Amino acid sequence: MPSQQHNRLAALRAALAQHGLDGFLVPRADEHLGEYVPESAERLAFLTGFTGSAGLAIVLADRAAVWSDGRYTLQLEQQTDGALWERLHLVEQKPEAWLKTHAAGRRIGYDPLLISADGLARFAGSDMVAVESNPLDEIWIDRPAPPMGQAVPQPDFCSGETSAAKRARLAASLREAKQDAAILSDPASLAWLFNIRGTDVEFTPIALGYALLFADGTASLFMAGEKLPAETRAHLGNEVTLAERSALPAALAALEQKTVRYDPATQPVWFKTTLAAAGATISEGADPVALPRATKNHVEQNGARAAHLRDGVAMVRFLAWAAETLPLGSETEMSTAARLLAERTQEQHFRGESFPAISGAGEHGAVIHYRVTPESNRPIRPNELYLIDSGGQYLDGTTDITRTLWTGPGAAPAPLRAHVTRVLAGHIALAMLVFPEGVAGPHLDAFARQALWQAGLDYDHGTGHGVGAYLSVHEGPAAISRAAKPVPLQPGMILSDEPGFYLNGAYGIRMENLLLVQEAVFPGASKKFFRFETLTLAPFDRALIDPALLEPAALAWLNAYHARVREALSPHLTGQPAVQEWLGRATATI
Repeated sequence: MPSQQHNRLAALRAALAQHGLDGFLVPRADEHLGEYVPESAERLAFLTGFTGSAGLAIVLADRAAVWSDGRYTLQLEQQTDGALWERLHLVEQKPEAWLKTHAAGRRIGYDPLLISADGLARFAGSDMVAVESNPLDEIWIDRPAPPMGQAVPQPDFCSGETSAAKRARLAASLREAKQDAAILSDPASLAWLFNIRGTDVEFTPIALGYALLFADGTASLFMAGEKLPAETRAHLGNEVTLAERSALPAALAALEQKTVRYDPATQPVWFKTTLAAAGATISEGADPVALPRATKNHVEQNGARAAHLRDGVAMVRFLAWAAETLPLGSETEMSTAARLLAERTQEQHFRGESFPAISGAGEHGAVIHYRVTPESNRPIRPNELYLIDSGGQYLDGTTDITRTLWTGPGAAPAPLRAHVTRVLAGHIALAMLVFPEGVAGPHLDAFARQALWQAGLDYDHGTGHGVGAYLSVHEGPAAISRAAKPVPLQPGMILSDEPGFYLNGAYGIRMENLLLVQEAVFPGASKKFFRFETLTLAPFDRALIDPALLEPAALAWLNAYHARVREALSPHLTGQPAVQEWLGRATATI
């Protein structure tokens, strides 16, 4: 009997034939090109079964392929049918090369709302055809309706700057660049600029919409009216014109002979072609919100510290429970993740998880972005590794933390401790760095890998990503990765520090804290230097640490960090003597 994937693939091929197309691109993206998308935009998952947050499928009449990156290699194999799909690596087997090999001269369709101009340019040389109606949507009979959660004001005590002030600041940059307006298609940019938050996408507090920012500081917000209650309309004020999303094409047409900033890397190519048809002058440049949003102001920095303090309290309660419970073998991946969520739920301003918790025991820890399901859920057994990567959305900040635990009760094997300690050494090396102004994330990535490289080991993902202020847990434009754009790090940026090591079929190791870029003061220095402040507060599992493999400076950093964790969290654990006692043992000097 044909599988569901088989039937959907056949239905899409039939639809393509009706459209006069020989093939079609199906990116893992929504109309805003965000990483986290609503159910109504999970087209790649609907067609292929693959649920990772990065991927692309190409369907031809006689063959089909699906790609993802190194984080999802195992997941891609597990979730897709190898009889229907070639499973390929985005970096090692590039989609554009595959298309030229297998579809030269064929008409390949794409949805211009689901791919950026830069993304489309990769397929130059192929006969790419923009479609007005997405053929995949035509066969998705039970497609969920688009989300209609309400957009609500973000309190001033969390934002630190009014929307009017932000708009005026960014408008000045448009005038300086001789631009009349800028396209805003990222809902996180809307959330930051207008000081609003929403519930349209699980784990990320955004309201879906588009906007135009004008050089006089006014703006037009294109969002379904039912998403904007009276309180939000009053909050937005008279300088923000409100319109339905259906009014966007006419608004772009009205920009004839105007100079408009468009970001070819992050915005749908539909905007570029629509502006060109309207007779606008397109000025390519980065989303003007991206860098100001990433450089948190003092209010946002203090909010991040407060959120991490509360998150640390929840984490320590969870870790104390895990230390007592996991050696018994009575818990599962799902029950343990649920316990951590329950601990976070007790904390003030908690709004939900910042991403689906990665709760992986043993071999599941080697699946870098493993997401436990009722079908994959398994017991967490004694004497094995357990990886828990999780985070919280708080009204004043976003958290993301990974800890790798030895379940016990026996001692961890020496080779395993060596692997864990090398990962930890890389984590500490990055956290201790001092670097001059102008240095970007790609320049720092090797510091986190050096201890692993010295043993012939590595990991197939970036070392760090940006994190928002009660926004997306993955935020641009800066990242610590060899593949990232060289965006210089600036004070106020929050980035993760998460080296790892993964042994397929056996275990995964990852150590993650969030770091805040701060100025490092050197009296008499001829240039600015920066350092990292560690925001995350939770001990590393000492059962997995071999201190003989840590340099003296790294061991001193670890002991100082554990002392800081103890001093910061202990006052918030009064009335919980068992947790306090565990914290004392977990943070004792090594």
